[in-house]
Amino acid sequence: MNISFEGKVALVTGAASGLGFATAKAFAESGAAVVLADVDEKAVQAAAKELADKGFKTLAIRCDVSKDDEVEAMVKQTVKTFGRLDAAYNNAGIQNVLAETADSPRDDYDRVMSVNLRGVWSCMKFELQVMREQGSGAIVNCSSLGGLVGGNQRGTYHAAKHGVIGFTKSAALEYATRGIRVNDVCPGLIRTAMADQMEAGGQGEALKMMREMFVPMQREGRPEEIANAVLFLCSDAASYITGQSISVDGGYVMR
Repeated sequence: MNISFEGKVALVTGAASGLGFATAKAFAESGAAVVLADVDEKAVQAAAKELADKGFKTLAIRCDVSKDDEVEAMVKQTVKTFGRLDAAYNNAGIQNVLAETADSPRDDYDRVMSVNLRGVWSCMKFELQVMREQGSGAIVNCSSLGGLVGGNQRGTYHAAKHGVIGFTKSAALEYATRGIRVNDVCPGLIRTAMADQMEAGGQGEALKMMREMFVPMQREGRPEEIANAVLFLCSDAASYITGQSISVDGGYVMR
C-alpha cells in the first residue's frame, strides 16, 4: 500500500523531537508540506531546517498549545503559508510529577491538563474550523496507553489522556458526515526523549519491569512505529475509520 500526501498540508505539534519529529519527517517523505510546531522555538527551527535541507517543504512555528491565542495563530499561519490544512497530529504533551492522588500538587494538575487535554481541545477547535470550511481533513490526537489503563502515581497524566479519547470520539461523531475524520493513537513504551527523562529521574527500573512483565513483544517501540500509524489514519487508506483509539504498544493492553 502506497500512502501519498502529495499536494497535502500536515500540521504536527510537539514536533521538535520524539514522536512529533518522526511523524513530521514521515509526512514530509510522503510528499506533504509540513508545519512543525513546538514550545521550544530553537529546537523546532532546527528540526524544520533538517527536513528543509533535504528538499522538503516545511514551516517552523513556536507554539505553546496551552495558550489558545498561540494555537489560533499557528493554524492561521499554516493556512496563510500553504493555503489549506489536510492532516493534523496533535502530539504535544508533558508528564506529571509522580505522586499519589492524595499528595498530587494542584499546580502540577493544572500544568498537565493545560497541555495534555486543553491543548488538544484547542488544537482541534481551530483545526476543525479550517477543515469544516474545506469539507475535508483528518485529525489524529495523541492519547496514550495511559488513556486506556490506570497508573500508580500518574493519575493526572492518565486522566488527561483518557480525556483525549473522549474528545476524539465526540468530535468524530460531530464531523462524520462532513468529510472529516478524527482518531487517536495510544502509544505504549516508546523510546523517546521523554523516556530518557523518566529514566534519568529514577524510573528506569519501573520502565524495565513494565517492558518485561507487560509487553508481549518484549521491547520498546520506535517513534517511527507511531508515525506509521498516524500517517495511515490520516490517509485515504483509512477512509472508513473514525472515532477509534489505536493502541501501538507491543500488545500491552491484551493483558
